[in-house]
Amino acid sequence: MALSKKRKVDKECRIFQEKWTTSYLFTETHGKPLCLVCLQQVSACKEYNIRRHYETRHSANYDNLQGQLRKDKVKELLAGLKKQQSTFTRSREVSEAAVKASYLIASEIASASKPYSDGDFVKRCMMKAAELVCPEKRQAFANISLTRNIIAERISELSADLDTQLKQRVMSFIALSVAIDESTDITDVAQLAIFIRGVDETLTVTEEFVELVPMMDTTTAEDIFGSVVAALDRVGVDWSRAVSMATDGAPSMIGKKAGVVTKFREKVQALNGGDRFLTFHCILHQEALCCKSLKMDHVMEVVVRTVNFIRARGLNHRQFDTLLSDSNITHSLPYHTEVRWLSRGAVLRYFFDLREEIRQFTEKKGKPLSELQSQEWLQDLAFLVDITEHLNSLNKMLQGRKKVVTQFFDKIQAFKLKLTLWETQLASGDPAHFPCLRDVRVTRPDADVKRYKDKIAGLLWEFEKRFQVFGELETEFSVFRSPFTVKASDLPVDIQLEIIDLQCDADLKGKFASVGLDTFYQYLLPGYPKLTAMAAKILCMFGTTYLCEQIFSVMNINKTKMRSRLTHKHLNDILKVTATQDMTPDVDALVQAKRCQISGTKTSPE
Repeated sequence: MALSKKRKVDKECRIFQEKWTTSYLFTETHGKPLCLVCLQQVSACKEYNIRRHYETRHSANYDNLQGQLRKDKVKELLAGLKKQQSTFTRSREVSEAAVKASYLIASEIASASKPYSDGDFVKRCMMKAAELVCPEKRQAFANISLTRNIIAERISELSADLDTQLKQRVMSFIALSVAIDESTDITDVAQLAIFIRGVDETLTVTEEFVELVPMMDTTTAEDIFGSVVAALDRVGVDWSRAVSMATDGAPSMIGKKAGVVTKFREKVQALNGGDRFLTFHCILHQEALCCKSLKMDHVMEVVVRTVNFIRARGLNHRQFDTLLSDSNITHSLPYHTEVRWLSRGAVLRYFFDLREEIRQFTEKKGKPLSELQSQEWLQDLAFLVDITEHLNSLNKMLQGRKKVVTQFFDKIQAFKLKLTLWETQLASGDPAHFPCLRDVRVTRPDADVKRYKDKIAGLLWEFEKRFQVFGELETEFSVFRSPFTVKASDLPVDIQLEIIDLQCDADLKGKFASVGLDTFYQYLLPGYPKLTAMAAKILCMFGTTYLCEQIFSVMNINKTKMRSRLTHKHLNDILKVTATQDMTPDVDALVQAKRCQISGTKTSPE
């Protein structure tokens, strides 16, 4: 004999009837009958159960109410229930708003590189403002938790949420590249910065910070490679889809036999069937190295020595500033820092502009600069000022986030053409694009500027040598930048037919003129698989380690002598929140998991 099935009341489709509200003082809340008098729920939406509850508990008190009196009582009970429910809802909303505010303020504290203990300072400021502006809301502000521990916890949770989002995005990448660089923090710990740039099936580019890995022991190629692999495996990278890697060009990074890029290439090619894997020595680093080919140390040595003489001694610095102030000059001489790319240009420019004041000051101090009396040395100084400013201008154009590698290629190509032009002009004695050299030449028209032609030629040769990797990619870059002007016959066979189809599509040609390169190829999906695959690889390439250098600057602002005990995890959390570009923490989801926590009145300093 078969067993009878157990009845499930919630599947019997019983519907609450409005007449029960007047007859039995019941209403429906969240699908369940609720007594308006005692606020108890009845499990089954059935008239027998509801009538029994009313007759056994409330009929003696409410049966005497009939007609309009009963209707008024029902309205009164319904209004009381609604007021009670709204009170609970409003209380929950206020609590959630306080928690959300603590997340948003914690995010701002991290982004501003402020210590966790600044949360208490922000809280005191809010309370002072609330007392004056809206004293009735004072308790709402008091409910916002901003203690040091709460701020640290909020930033860690924001970081964890961003990390979860990154893992989800990495799973969708069809092509990706990595940028790595290493620097040392205030406690002499080597920190390895890792960024990833990936492209998904819709050709949307994601460029995000992965992790700052502390290297507590040695920093050999094997150590760095192991740290990179662990960090990328943690976020779920598909190694077979890796396209390129950008490094700072250190020997441990680019060694041909056992460098990080060599090990990385071997691992990737073992998984992708031996496809090409590219490595980029940071373009910004290489551009800075090209500057050294000018070999004008006889100028820089005098400039640096003079600047140090003026700046390193407090009395000299004050007296020199007074001299400038008497001449209505507002700027002074900055220090020269070798590791800062733009420092050389700033120092040289100010030195050149203030050469007369410097001459007067050094003579007054009994240490005259004989070089300032030499026209030949002044010409060398003027030339170095001009060419350094040209190089600094290029450097600034190469900086920035979310840039496509072809943009770097275009800037480098344009600068090489400029060098060719300058070489020709200087060979004929025309310093048209060297304003400082032109000004110095006014005082001595017979000055020979042709000798600088060799300097320009050497700089051009250095650029050609250091940016050979772009020559290998010139065909692909040409197709990517100008798909409507390239000749199909000059291209690889596998994309020739797609190029012809594309060049004959008038709609896409109009779209190419109206949108940027980083979004145009999204309109080619899914009809041009070969072209979009090529575009995905180019879009995901890093050309520089600019992002790594930027994160090191943020690291140095956060981890100072005053905050040297900041843990590696907390530092990483701060940098994750600060460096995010394409993702936003899901604060609303985080708030749902929290309850309002009242700030304490006493906190220990960070």
